[in-house]
Amino acid sequence: MDDACCRQFFLEPTETYHRQYEALRAFFVEGRRLQEIAQQFGYQESSLRSMVCRFRAHLQANDLRPFLPCPYRKLRHSVFSEV
Repeated sequence: MDDACCRQFFLEPTETYHRQYEALRAFFVEGRRLQEIAQQFGYQESSLRSMVCRFRAHLQANDLRPFLPCPYRKLRHSVFSEV
């Protein structure tokens, strides 16, 4: 079975939150350089650096869903906070 389309989905994401996720994953999990990641996903290196800082801040604030739109994120955050 040819999985080229499936690979492309992960390597060339088109949706904003998916692109952010994959870029941050490349930085935190794969340990890749910001310059390389920014080029792959179409970001300025300074924008990606800001995204990394904001992501860290979300986790420190116990905001477990930083990629979801704001209204849904608040709902999910309150659900997780009660557990």
